[in-house]
Parts: sequence; structure tokens; C-alpha cells
Amino acid sequence: MNFVNHSNITKKTIRISALAFAGLCLTILSSCSDSKLDENPKSIVEELFYNTREELEAAVNACYSPIRAEYAEQIAVLDAHTDWGYGRGSRANYNDFQGLNSANINTTATRWNAFYLSIRNANLLIHNAPQALEVSDEEIALYIAEAKFMRALNYFMLVRNWGGLPLRTEANMEEVDLAKSSPEEVYELILEDLYYAVEELPEQARNIGRPTVYAAKSLLADVHLTLGNYPEAAAEALDVINSGKYALVPATTIEDLQYNLFGPDILTSSEEVFSFKYTHEINQGNWILFVLNHPSTGLFNFGGSYAHYGDATNPFFVNWDEGDLRKALWDRIDFGLGPNTLVSKKYVDQQAVNNRGAGNDLHVYRFAEVLLIYAEASAREAGGVTPEGMEALNKVHRRAYGQDINSSSSLDFNAADYSLDAFVELVLQEKAYEFIFEGKRWYDLKRTGTAAKAVLEAKGITIAEKHYLWPIPNSELNFNGAMGPDDQNPGY
Repeated sequence: MNFVNHSNITKKTIRISALAFAGLCLTILSSCSDSKLDENPKSIVEELFYNTREELEAAVNACYSPIRAEYAEQIAVLDAHTDWGYGRGSRANYNDFQGLNSANINTTATRWNAFYLSIRNANLLIHNAPQALEVSDEEIALYIAEAKFMRALNYFMLVRNWGGLPLRTEANMEEVDLAKSSPEEVYELILEDLYYAVEELPEQARNIGRPTVYAAKSLLADVHLTLGNYPEAAAEALDVINSGKYALVPATTIEDLQYNLFGPDILTSSEEVFSFKYTHEINQGNWILFVLNHPSTGLFNFGGSYAHYGDATNPFFVNWDEGDLRKALWDRIDFGLGPNTLVSKKYVDQQAVNNRGAGNDLHVYRFAEVLLIYAEASAREAGGVTPEGMEALNKVHRRAYGQDINSSSSLDFNAADYSLDAFVELVLQEKAYEFIFEGKRWYDLKRTGTAAKAVLEAKGITIAEKHYLWPIPNSELNFNGAMGPDDQNPGY
């Protein structure tokens, strides 16, 4: 993971650390010193590991590496499952909405494995850290909280995409054969982990890229929103808002969005709550730019595969107001599909070191989403639009039009004009515009039961029931003796 001490920032240089486990031996690919992460490989027997601060630091870093490597692909895939997004070539299967073919079943299995590897590394730390001899109890609790935050994030992605699944924790991590748990049981662990993280994580990140109590609260708000626990979602989001630690990044041009919010040289920003960090180093960078970009734009110096795109004739785009800066983050490029084809220019980096070497971070949670979670949850809790919820929405909306974020505008929405249902729809549409290629829309459409309507109206496609969940990988069904064909998701 790319952590940089606030006191020692000279450039965006971030080191990745990971653990490779083999039997009782662990190979540490990178360990941590006081000021940076040093790459000094060494092998340690497990029962002698987890004793020092350096060893716990390396262990917690191992929770990030697997998911960080796959997060760009996860975003691209999720945003093909939307009313506005399309995949090209083999990726077109995602936006056919008829279930996944064999090629894409294999790629989803890769992400399943990555999420579970991150979970396994978290479980090892949670299990072993309490026995550390050279670290204070307070520090142990902090490392465990960070691992539990990451475990919760992994399970949240897994349960929303695969439904019920094996629930692997520190208590059963030695068991190969583990029955599938229900989604409700998975969410129970997610909430338990996050409430622990809220208690133990600091208000200020000890390094850039580490989770804080407010990152945990943002994830907790999202989980509660997904579960329909609206008072809890509103309360957690409001805590983040009232902390005073975050603000929307101002923008008056699309370049402000490209470079000041999503740019390749940003270490952090007032809007960042939690992100996966990338840097200009071989295989340490972001590759979503290569996935999205077209070589003709000159916005990415390693061309691009333009594997995901939009369509200017899609009602989602047609009905989008021309004055919205976010709409201008699309280019019309005819690469063989016609003059109405749209290619994203949200992520820009002309200094990448290879096609997987862009410096742009990927936001998991940013303040704009916290505001919109609060807007929706507070309205649902109150049974109608609240002034505070409308102001939260209007802040995001003003920025989209280059307005002063904190001053009333003629573009503001008015609470009196909206019923609860109309307001929720308005919030979801604002989120759809705001988080293109951040992997949010499909989750919103599914949790609100509006996916079928939105996709039919925008694309004229009826979603097959099997498309709502991805298939559990064959490797899990073949090698987990407590699971079998009957545990596979419907339609596969």
C-alpha cells in the first residue's frame, strides 16, 4: 500500500508491501521503518512473527496489496453493469445483462480470490497480534482495527456481488471446508468489524492512505444504507460531515476535476476519505487509465484499450444537462461504433511509467458520497426531504456547475418541490453523474430495486435474474468440501 508520512513528503512515491504465505513460513516482501516502507525481503516462522511494530506494520500492509491490484478492474466491470456504461469485446457480456460467460466467470473468480487473500491476511493479523510481546496494547488494537476495516470492506464487496459465501474469520481460518453463510451472517460480521474499527481507529491517519475513524464511519454509513437502516446511515454520515475534516474540492473547469480531484500527482485532498493509492512506479500504478482511454486523446501516454465506453444517444446522456462539468468528462470518439461513441477522460496522466503505472488514486469513499448518503438516509428516516439533506445534495450539485459550494445558487434544488420518492430519485441521479467509473451505480440500482427499470429505459434490455449475482468460482465449489453444486448462485 502506498503510505506516505505527512512529515516526509517530497514526491508521490509509495511502496507496496505484501505477504506471501507458505505453510508456517511468511515471506515479507516489504517491511516498514519509521519514515517509509523498505523493501528488504526476509523469511520468518509464523510463531516468531507479529512481535514487533515493524512486523505488525508489514502484516497489516498485506491486507491492502491483493485488493489494491484488482480494484480498477472491479470498478470497470461494475460500471458496465449500469444504465449508462458499455463494455467492448469480451466485456460486452457484462452489459448484455444475461449472466456471465465463461471468460468473465474466470475474471470474477480472480477478484474473488484477491478479496479472500486480503481477508486471509487480515485474519492472520487479528489472530496473532494480541500475542505481540514488543508492542503496546493500544498499538495492537490499532493494527487489529485497520485489519478489521479491510476485512469488512472486502466482505462488503463480496456479499453485494456474490450473495451468501463462506465466512472465513480468525476463528476458522485453518478450515478448508466451510459451509456457505447467509448474506445476513456476512453483514453481521461486517458491522461487528466496523464498530470495532470506529472505536480504535484514529481521527487523523497516521500515514496517507490509512483508514481513520471517519473512513470506518463512511463505510458503516454505506453498509447501513444498503441494509435499509436509515437512521444509522444518516447518523454515521452526519458524524463525518460534522467532523469538519472534509470539504469538496472546488472546481470551475473540467481540468479542476481532472487534476485537482482525480489527478495523478495528488497525495491527498480535502475530499478524500479513503482511497487506494498508486504511484509512478512499474507495477505500482493504476491501470484503469489504460482500460478506459483512447490513444487519440493524448491524455494517457501509454495509449489505452478503450474497453469501456458510453453512448451519446443513451437517454442517460441525452437528458444530462449540458452545463454540468461532469458531462464534459466524456469525449466523442468514433473507434468503429459510430460518431456517438463516448470515451471517458476523467482520469488523466501523461507521465505514467507503463500501462499499469499511472499515478491516479482510486477513491473508495470521498466526501461527495458521504454528503449524498446523508441526503438520502436523512430523508428516508424523516419520511420527507430535510433542509440539511437538501443542502448536502446542493453542495455536490453546485460544484458540478462550477458554483461556490457553500453559497446558495439559482441552480439549487428546493425541498418543497420534491416528495420523498422524487427526492431519492434525484439523489440517485446526482450520484450517477458524480461517480462514473467509481463503481457505485450498480450497487445503488440493485439496493433500491430500480435496476430493471433503469436498464430497460436506457438500453431496452430486460435483466436476466441470474445477472444480479456473480457465480461462485468453481475452485471454491471443487475444493471446499462443505460446498457443492447446490450452493452455486441461481442460473449457473
